Amino acid sequence: MKKWALPLSLAAGVLALSGCGNSEGNVIATSKAGDVTDMELYAEMKDKYGPQMEQALEELMQKKVLSDKYEVTDEELDEEVKTAKEQLGDQYEMFLAQYGLDEDGFKEFLKLELLREKAALADVEVTDDEVKEYYDAWQPEINVSHILVEDEAKAKEVKQKLADGGDFAALAKEYSTDPGSAENGGSLGWIDNAGRAQFVPEFTEALGTLKVNEVSEPIKSDYGYHIIKITEQKEKGSFEDLKDQMTEELKQSKVDATASQEKLDEEMKAADVKVEDEDFKDAFKADEAAPTEETLPTEEGTTEEEPAAEDDAAATEEAK
Repeated sequence: MKKWALPLSLAAGVLALSGCGNSEGNVIATSKAGDVTDMELYAEMKDKYGPQMEQALEELMQKKVLSDKYEVTDEELDEEVKTAKEQLGDQYEMFLAQYGLDEDGFKEFLKLELLREKAALADVEVTDDEVKEYYDAWQPEINVSHILVEDEAKAKEVKQKLADGGDFAALAKEYSTDPGSAENGGSLGWIDNAGRAQFVPEFTEALGTLKVNEVSEPIKSDYGYHIIKITEQKEKGSFEDLKDQMTEELKQSKVDATASQEKLDEEMKAADVKVEDEDFKDAFKADEAAPTEETLPTEEGTTEEEPAAEDDAAATEEAK
């Protein structure tokens, strides 16, 4: 999964709502008994959801500070949404509903993530030789399915059924003990170059040897026995076509969560951020003690595969 696969919270919802443009005194609900204004709602939320509102304040200020220095285009946001839809498939709408977001709200969340990423990568440098070496080792996206069973005897039985012409998806639904992927005919979805590393070594190694539509022999891991199939593989473009993408991916590989948080703290300090509301006087202090939580996909592969729908997360965990 990509880095957008982060735990979402009330703060994400507040971040999304920040684009609505409410100002002091706006009436947001009416009744014969009286009206409710945005400021009343704000006060109520601050009282009930203090820590989450503090997080929302941090995210809103980060967005303002980083937007003043870095730019995220509509095209970039559309591409991130496209990637999310490809990775989550039919679970995309469930994912949005799980966190109370519509697509515009999700884009607001993604915008902050991309701004953080641009800040973290701003000072990272890579050479042309490093990029070329990375390209040579880089592998294109593959669409992977697997059937996970508990013991070798069952694995051999399933393997024989496949050899006799059995349908992989149907056998996955019947035999696989990985509930998330079994429901989808064994599909784990599209796995990118970095995502291959999310699996246990035996699984990752098998991915590097299989051809499209070739079915593996039973692969033993701590989770049981996997029968793996690559159903599709994207073409690997030329170095010139992929150079910009390779450069960005290589830069990302050189930045960890600690370095990202340090760069974010640096940007906030340079912006001379001050908290005027005493209720939020401790905002921005917690970030100095610990880096932002990240996963996946993740990429990511996965960090925690969490914002992904629960079944998708379960599938990944079983395959690891």
